[in-house]
Amino acid sequence: MSELNWKAYATNGFYDELMRAPGVPHAAADTLCRYLSGLTTEDLNELKRAADVAIQVMGITFTVYSEHATIERTWPFDIVPRIIEKQEWLRTEKGLKQRVHALNLFIDDLYHDQRIIKEGVFPAEVLAQSVNFRPQCVGISPPHRTWAHICGSDLVRDKDGTLYVLEDNLRVPSGVSYMLENRNVTKRILPEMFATGRIEPVDDYCAHLYDMLVSMSPRPGDDPEIVVLTPGIFNSAYFEHSYLAQQMGVALVEGSDLVVQEDDCVYMRTVDGLQRVDVIYRRVDDLFLDPEAFNPESQLGAAGLMRAWRNGNVALVNAPGAGVADDKVVYAFVPEIIKYYLGEEALLPNVPSYLCMREKDRNYVLTNLDKLVVKPANESGGYGMLIGPYATAEERADFAERIKRDPRNYMAQPTLALSTAPTLFDGVMEPRHVDLRPFILSGPQAYVTTGGLTRVALTKGSLVVNSSQGGGSKDTWIVDGRGL
Repeated sequence: MSELNWKAYATNGFYDELMRAPGVPHAAADTLCRYLSGLTTEDLNELKRAADVAIQVMGITFTVYSEHATIERTWPFDIVPRIIEKQEWLRTEKGLKQRVHALNLFIDDLYHDQRIIKEGVFPAEVLAQSVNFRPQCVGISPPHRTWAHICGSDLVRDKDGTLYVLEDNLRVPSGVSYMLENRNVTKRILPEMFATGRIEPVDDYCAHLYDMLVSMSPRPGDDPEIVVLTPGIFNSAYFEHSYLAQQMGVALVEGSDLVVQEDDCVYMRTVDGLQRVDVIYRRVDDLFLDPEAFNPESQLGAAGLMRAWRNGNVALVNAPGAGVADDKVVYAFVPEIIKYYLGEEALLPNVPSYLCMREKDRNYVLTNLDKLVVKPANESGGYGMLIGPYATAEERADFAERIKRDPRNYMAQPTLALSTAPTLFDGVMEPRHVDLRPFILSGPQAYVTTGGLTRVALTKGSLVVNSSQGGGSKDTWIVDGRGL
C-alpha cells in the first residue's frame, strides 16, 4: 500500500493552512505532515474509522431540520488538524479582544445616550430598522456594562494569507463544545503529536466560562447559583447546552423549571423546593425568553425574567438586546466603532463590504451580482444568502428584486478565495475550504480560546462550511514557529 505523497497534493492557487507549496509544509506544520506521510492509505482510513467510533461512543451529535424531518446526526469530523503559527495567533487574539470590547461599548451606548449616532459616526436609520434592537432594554445597565459576554467571531483567510473577520455572532453563539470535543477525539487518534507539549491546550475554556459567569452574579461573595437555560432536546445545539452544563457542574434547565416571584428574583424548582438563581447562561433567543416582555406565546422562557434582570436580581448571559450589534450591516461599521470608542485602528480587517442602503453601493451590487456574496442583515447559519458566482440567473434576479424592495436588509462582499486545508477522502488528501470561529469571553478580563472551531466545506469547491448545510470540522492547533 502506498504512503501519503504530499507532492501530489495540489493547492490550486489557494492559500493552504498546512502546505505552502506542493510537498512543502509551513514550518509549524512540518512535523505533522512528516508523520502523516509515513502512513499508508489503509492507516489513514483506520484513523478515520477510529475517530468515527469515538464520536459515536462519546455521543457527539447535532440536529438538522428540514421540511420533512428532524434528524440527529453524529458530528462530521476530519482527522487532519488545521495548524496556525503561535505568533500569528497572539496578534489575532489581541485584535479579537479589541473588537469585542468596542462592540460592548457600542451596544451599551445604543441603550443609553446614543452618542455615536448624535455625533454622526453611526447612521440613525440603521438602528431604526434593526430587527434586534430591543426597546425593553433601554436604560438597563448589566454588570460591568457588558452585553455580549460570549462572542463567536468568524475568521476567513484570503489567498494572500490575510485573516479577515467575516462576521460577529453576539446573540447565542454556538460551536465551542465541538471545538473541545474535536480536541478530545484528536488526542485519541494522534496521541504521538501531543507528546512534545507544543500544541496549545483548549481544555481550560469551561473553567474560564464558569469564572466569567460567577463574576456576573448580583450577589458577590456568595456561592452563586448558575444555570444553563436550554430550549430543550429538540434544539439543534442541545448537545452543547448539556455538555457545557455538565462540564461546569451547573444545572441544565428549561423555562418551565424557572419561576419569578413577587420579589422579582428568579427561582429554580428543585426536589427540595425553590432555589434562587443568580446567573442564567441562556441559549434561548431574545423573543422567546420572557412571554411577559416579548412573545406572549413563548413557552421556552419564563415570565418575569426581564423584570428580574432590569432590577439587578439576576444576570442574563448574553444580555438581551446584544444582537443589535449582530447585524451584517452594523458589521461594516465596526472599524469606525473601534476608532470612535477606543481611539484605535482596527487590528483585524473586515472583508470589504457594500451596503445596499447606499445608492452607489446598491448600483454596484445590482450590476455585479455574479461576482459577489450577498447577505441579509440578520440571518445566520449560512441561510438566506446568495453566492453570486455559483447562483443561477433566476436566483440572481430574485435577489435583485429583494434588494430593491428592502435595501437596508442587504449587504454584499467580494467572493473571497477562502483558504483550504488537507481533508481526508478515502485515504486521499484533498483541499477543502475552511473558516475559523474562535470564542471570546468578556468578563473582568477578556479571554480568547486558543484557536477555535475550524469548519470545513466537505463538498468539493463549496464555500459553505455550516454543519447544517453539509459542512464538517477539524481540530485547530496553535503551535510555535518551530513546529511540534
